[in-house]
Amino acid sequence: MPLNLEQKKAVVAEVAEVAGGALSAVAAEYRGLTVEEMTELRANARDAGVYLRVIKNTLARRAIADTDFACMQEGLTGPLVLAFSLEDPGSAARVIKDFAKDHDHLVVRSVSIGGKMLAASEIGTLARMPTYDQAISMLMAVMKAPVEKLARTLNEVPGKLVRTVAAIRDAKEAA
Repeated sequence: MPLNLEQKKAVVAEVAEVAGGALSAVAAEYRGLTVEEMTELRANARDAGVYLRVIKNTLARRAIADTDFACMQEGLTGPLVLAFSLEDPGSAARVIKDFAKDHDHLVVRSVSIGGKMLAASEIGTLARMPTYDQAISMLMAVMKAPVEKLARTLNEVPGKLVRTVAAIRDAKEAA
């Protein structure tokens, strides 16, 4: 059923709003996927905090025109599903990459982050980006390491003294 003008404007406004706040985007061709597989992909995306939308390419071009993802406009050809990462930059790439492992019909066409277009083959690089919690954890580990090393070093001085005194005691007892 074709959309009327008002429905098209609503779809463009919705996608433009999502794209305006998104951290990264992935466009993938879904030709050959069954309805059940698309439903599974949508469920995976929902669980990961990814906005997933099948939209006509002309409407998608209008929606992303004034966003960081305007660089993707040339690659919007064929039946595409757009995935926008809303929570962390790598979530859309992870969802699409993991789903594409098991489903050969899902083919990545374009990837964009921070207003820059990446090659479709670089989806793995984006997918390996840490989540917010992982990034905070790594930062805390880096910040905590010098303090831990200092504490171990300071603790080693009395420990070495105790071991030396114990060795002297054992030597005197043995003699």
